[in-house]
Amino acid sequence: MNNNLKSITIMKLKKEMKKTNHKNAAKTRRQRGYQWEDTIVKRFKKTEKWKAFRLGSPSIALPDVLAVNTEKSTIFTIEAKSGTSTTLPVPADQIERCLEWIKTFDIYKNKQVLLAFKFLSKKRVDVGVYQNRELREFFKIWDEKLEICDCVCTYDGKIYSKINGVKKELALKECKMPFKTKQRSSA
Repeated sequence: MNNNLKSITIMKLKKEMKKTNHKNAAKTRRQRGYQWEDTIVKRFKKTEKWKAFRLGSPSIALPDVLAVNTEKSTIFTIEAKSGTSTTLPVPADQIERCLEWIKTFDIYKNKQVLLAFKFLSKKRVDVGVYQNRELREFFKIWDEKLEICDCVCTYDGKIYSKINGVKKELALKECKMPFKTKQRSSA
């Protein structure tokens, strides 16, 4: 009886620790996302003639960042992704909400949805195990002629659609940003 009670207690503790680890991991992912969005906003604000705003949480169906330049009649809605893996996914509904937002701003001549990816300088290779690598950032322009779909960006900057489990490369252009970015260094 005593051993059974001890075994049950250990199992409960392990379950609680696993639950706590998942909560901590989710919190870390959210913090990375917030920091990347905040970095993008600060970079825009340091440039001349640009204004940028972090719009809020994903639960209110807003893009992550809105950036405008009234002098150049340009508006960007930006979906920002950051992480330690070799791929960063963007769900179709997030692209769709960014597109809906830029369509509402008829006054702007140049309207684009940007997918902003930041691959951190550490790559996760196992639970709690990381390997150093080059930090990379990509700012891809979503092509409005494409069918809206789930997509994923790889560490080398290639974008793939994911439709019914089939992956196909998308030729999205890199956006020339009005600030310095951490682009892949030339080999």
